[in-house]
Amino acid sequence: MKIVHIITRLILGGAQENTLITCRLLAEHGHEVTLITGPALGPEGGLFEQTEGAPYETIVVDKLRREINVFNDVAAYIKIKKLLAQIQPDIVHTHSAKAGILGRFAADALRRKVKRRRRTCIVHTIHGLAFHPYQSTKLNRLYIAVEKAAAKRTDRFICVADAMTEKALAAGIGTPDDFVTAYSAIDEQAFLQHPGTGQVAAFRRKHHIGAQAVVLVTIARLAELKGHDYIIESAKTLAAKYENCLWLFVGDGHLTQQIKSQIQLAGLGYKFRFTGLLPPEEIPLAIHASDILVHCSLREGLARVLPQAMLCGKPVVSFDIDGAAEVVNDSTGLLIEPENTAQITGACRKLIEDPDLRQTLGENARQSVIKKFAPETMVQVIEDTYNKLTNCPTQAL
Repeated sequence: MKIVHIITRLILGGAQENTLITCRLLAEHGHEVTLITGPALGPEGGLFEQTEGAPYETIVVDKLRREINVFNDVAAYIKIKKLLAQIQPDIVHTHSAKAGILGRFAADALRRKVKRRRRTCIVHTIHGLAFHPYQSTKLNRLYIAVEKAAAKRTDRFICVADAMTEKALAAGIGTPDDFVTAYSAIDEQAFLQHPGTGQVAAFRRKHHIGAQAVVLVTIARLAELKGHDYIIESAKTLAAKYENCLWLFVGDGHLTQQIKSQIQLAGLGYKFRFTGLLPPEEIPLAIHASDILVHCSLREGLARVLPQAMLCGKPVVSFDIDGAAEVVNDSTGLLIEPENTAQITGACRKLIEDPDLRQTLGENARQSVIKKFAPETMVQVIEDTYNKLTNCPTQAL
């Protein structure tokens, strides 16, 4: 099949890593794959080096940007439509909000205009939903209306968690038969294989972490709705009681200085470490060099860092939001009420005090996610979806 994937930008992120794995494996399975994306702008870094020498073509549409801008968006839409007309794909598979809207509308407009032997099918992966309770009702209504319009042009939705299907359906987007779940794949070997005590010790030394310290790591962009402020509040209680505990923030973002100032004002500067932006290949080492993953994001499809930490054999503490409950349970970690600082503190205290519990939960966690998040598992679901769509009789337009 000729397959085109479209994503807004190739920054360091779960949706982007998911898409690159998908494109690579589909190409290795013999399909002709093209990836269309915008430039990787902003402090989140980029993944373009992973496309070098890849078995698929990557095309950058300069005007494809995350921010809403009528001039850029129209230009990006026209360019995407032109590219699709040249490629004539069997499948157009979109990711993320902006690329999901522009790509699906462009693909649908083209297939209505161009008569082909086989109809182009349109697939959209929901990594997370643009509408959520932490923004205005007016903006949510706008996003839902646009997503409903795009859904009419979508043959199948692939969700990274069952929770995304439930939320989309609750908002009136699509029908139950339109959805399938494919958990977001992880290149697992680097997480499953321990880097060795020497590398772990070197990482800790680099970030001024003692060998006996219990490290609570958070891996997320330093941005709104990622929950760093809840972790800082929790640390105010825990830091005084547990002298050997440190908090490690991995990532960067436009709130970096604000978060650092918040920590200094709380008198906790000596308890926190910042790595800044780490390349994807260093994330396994950061997790292996830590003891507990704490993830307090307020909105995620299914946070990729949860199964990553679990593959490393680490217990996780996570807010019970979106797809988190599909991987975190009483045998693999501690799921807590969103925005509840007392519960964060209690969960962390429990794991800090009990290394045996950390080990038991970590081992259970590792076994629970190995198959579910394997790249071949995800791509098999995607490929099966493509085959079902393309083997169906041509639908009337």
